[in-house]
Amino acid sequence: MRLIKSFFILILLCFSTHANTIYELIKIPNLEIYNLKNENKLRYLYAKQPFTIGVKNNINCFNSSQEDLDEKYTVIKKNLDRYSKEFLKKINLKYIVLCEDLSISGINTAGIPDNVMKTLIIDIKFNQKYFERVIHHEVFHIINDSYKDLFNYDDWSKFNNNDFNYAECSTCTEKLGLDTYLKTNGFITEYSQSTASEDMAEVFSHIMMGLIPNNDDPILENKIKFLKSKIQELDKKFKL
Repeated sequence: MRLIKSFFILILLCFSTHANTIYELIKIPNLEIYNLKNENKLRYLYAKQPFTIGVKNNINCFNSSQEDLDEKYTVIKKNLDRYSKEFLKKINLKYIVLCEDLSISGINTAGIPDNVMKTLIIDIKFNQKYFERVIHHEVFHIINDSYKDLFNYDDWSKFNNNDFNYAECSTCTEKLGLDTYLKTNGFITEYSQSTASEDMAEVFSHIMMGLIPNNDDPILENKIKFLKSKIQELDKKFKL
């Protein structure tokens, strides 16, 4: 009986040590390891229980069923496997956190990137129609946050017509639509018109998914060329 009790205590200590180690690394509580054995060295974690984080405790996410985790992990891994370990190291991305109903200050969001903590939180229940695309959208924010000088907002804004101005923040506007325009006129989605950063992320994600509309749009063509050239500066081996 003592041996059995000792065994269970050892198991509990191991789980506690794992949880504490994860928290020390990325400062997100209630996480467990989902998968560590990936060729590009990404570490996949999942919310065992709901968590609240952020300076003002304004970021919330909830735990998912094992079935949902297994289903969405396959999709997420397929898309993130396109990024090599060398590329991921350059952009400072190492940990993927899987949870659902992700929100920041009460506003639902597909993902929250944090290049300082090398972490991307993904809402696995985000709209299925856009789900794969937003994975690359959020990866671009990690890229952008790590190389702001390379992806200069002023240079990007010059591609637009002179009478266009971005909003001060992505939530400071009602331009939130994610459907791809058939006639782009410089912008690939309504959300692209919110901020320069979101515009870049939307174009990047469409390139990665092979969803660039086939029409004559010199503004969008310049934006695509800009992103491709800057990614090549960052990593010549990356295929965009």
